[in-house]
This record gives sequence, structure tokens and C-alpha cells, in this order.
Amino acid sequence: MGIPRLRSYKGPAILSYGFRPFFLLGSLYAGLSILFWLPLYAGHLETYSLLAPLDWHVHEMLFGYLAAIVTGFLLTAIPNWTGRLPVQGFPLLGLVVIWIAGRLAVFFSSAIGWQVAAMVDAAFLGAVALAATIEIVAGRNWRNLKVLLPLAMLLAANVCFHLEAHYLGLSDTSRRLGMSAAVLLVMIIGGRIIPSFTRNWLVRQNPGRLPVPFNRFDVVSLAVGALALAAWCFAPTSVVTAVALGMAAALQSVRLARWAGDRTIKDPLVLVLHLAYGFIPVGFTLLAASIVLPESLPVAAGIHALGGGAIGAMTLSVMVRATLGHTGRPLKAGHGAAFLFAAIIAAAGLRIAAVFLPELHLIEIAGAAWSVAFLGFAALFGKALLQPKLT
Repeated sequence: MGIPRLRSYKGPAILSYGFRPFFLLGSLYAGLSILFWLPLYAGHLETYSLLAPLDWHVHEMLFGYLAAIVTGFLLTAIPNWTGRLPVQGFPLLGLVVIWIAGRLAVFFSSAIGWQVAAMVDAAFLGAVALAATIEIVAGRNWRNLKVLLPLAMLLAANVCFHLEAHYLGLSDTSRRLGMSAAVLLVMIIGGRIIPSFTRNWLVRQNPGRLPVPFNRFDVVSLAVGALALAAWCFAPTSVVTAVALGMAAALQSVRLARWAGDRTIKDPLVLVLHLAYGFIPVGFTLLAASIVLPESLPVAAGIHALGGGAIGAMTLSVMVRATLGHTGRPLKAGHGAAFLFAAIIAAAGLRIAAVFLPELHLIEIAGAAWSVAFLGFAALFGKALLQPKLT
């Protein structure tokens, strides 16, 4: 269905559609939190959080920045899927306030207690999951119910994160569960938008081989990927898990190759989607190798391939594309957007390399590149997010 007609709305443009506040706040938070994390990691700063510094970093990447971007995407996509009117105005402002309250609650949890911090923090994803479920069911858009599974996983992982951190002193399974939920979202949503956007561009600009339509192979590759992630969550050192991750990496590589990404090199807006998805088989491969060769290949390499690469690059590329399209601007990546894409790909590559070359201080360079990418998005597209749609 086409984009539904908006309600009569005369309030601030920032509250007219879900992508506007959450892409802006999420990008600012992604960039600024890493700038805070780098000196925190070095021991020069402290938080007022009951979470250990590494836990705070992991938590805010998964349930702070990522949750905001996922919410912005869903609040924009679901009206297109269902034909129903979007959330805007005061209801949208309410979600924004809950998200901000969660960030403050986690940061100041030593003052308010872990139970209150957990409830305030989890309230955001709970509200988003409820709103998404209501809209999809009311619109009888049954085929998109599958999106709710990783969203529910993300909510469950957030709750478990607080419980693990309090009772065990450090998160463990919940970290992997949150990361797996995010990767599953990328596999589901990426598998829908990447071949579609690629086909649209190729038909107009470069006739020839087109992406293979969704078929049983995609179903199998998604199922094997989900099972491999589940095994990694609960048996992260098992050889069986390594085999499953290896199989998932092979299937995801073939899946990506079927989308004709090699033919999109002239359009950064499409090409970056393929590059972002490419970090999934890379991440799976590195995780599998870290199980087989734990002494020579740290698990952090695979985690950052998935987190910084697949999730980071995919969220940024979707943010740019959705902002251009939904604010009435041409779907074309200018030099600024291309620079942001280069920065996020470089950040992911450098962060993976930092695992093997710690003496080169690549973590700091990778963090700087990440912040440039997301703060650059806020600087480049903030005006478009704050102003009414061009007509």
C-alpha cells in the first residue's frame, strides 16, 4: 500500500512522523555516547550507573541508539505496510520522552536503584512492541508479524541484561541475545529492502541481471542463521555452534551474491546496503573461528563485525535513504552522504582490525570514525528532519 494520508497536524514537523525524532536523537546518541565511551574505556571518566563500564557501553549501543533507530524505522514502515495512519504528535512525543527517560535512568541507576532503572528502561521497547503489534494486527498485515519476533527478543534481552548485571555482576547471555535480535532484524528487513531497492535502481539505470526474488533459499538461509544465533547465545563455545555459524556464513554469502550488488557500484545509496549486509557472513565466520581458535582469534572481532559493521552500517544507510525519501528529497547520495557511508565502513573495518593490532590504537580511530558518521548524519540531515516535507 502507498503512504497513508496524514492526520490534520499543525504541530512541530519533528513530531509529524516517527523517523524524524528517533533518527535525529538516535544518531546524536550513537555519536556522542562513543565519544564518552572512549575516555571511559581508558579510565579517565566514570558514569553514575550501576552497570560496569563495558556493560553500559554494550547496553546503550543495543538498547539506546539501536532501539531508537529501529523504532523510527518501524513507525515509518508500519503505516506503509498496513495503510493505517502513523503515530504523530503527543503519542509520538510520549515515546520520545520514555526513550530519553530510559537513557537517564540507566546512566543514573546508582541514584535510583537498578529495579527502577530497569523498569523505566524496559518501558520503551515494551511500548514500541505493543504499538507495533496493535497496528500490524489491526491492519491485518499478517506477513509482517515476523518483524515482532526479533523486537520481542530485543525487549527480553534488555530485561535479562539488567537481571544478569545485577545478580551476576556482568552481562553475558543477554549481550549475545540482544546482538542476535539485532542481526536477525537486519537479515529480515535487509532481505526485504536490499533486493527491492537494488531492482528498482537497476531497472532504471543499469538493465541486465536483477536480484533473485525471495524464495525457499532465503527461508532456509534465515532459518539456519536464526538457529546459529540461538546456538551462539546459549552455547557460545561449542563446536556445534561453530559449525552452525559456518553454515550460516556460507548461506548468507550466497544470499547476498544473489542480489546483484556488484552491479550497483555507481550508486552509493544502494551499494552501501550490500556492503552493510556483507558484514553478516564476515561476522558469522569470525565468531565460528573464535570458537575453534580462541587463543589466536578473540570473539570481539566477530561481535564488532556484526555490531559496528552489519548493524551500524545498515542503520545509517536506512536512515539516510528514509530521510531523503520521506522529506521529499531526491533519492540520491551526494558527496556528504557518501562520506558518511565511507566513515561507517571504515569504522567497522578499523574496529575489527583493532582486535588484532591493539598497539596501534585503532579503537580510538574507529570510535572517531563512528562518531563522524552518526554526528555527520545529524549535521547533514538534521534540518530536513526538523522542517516540513518538501512539496
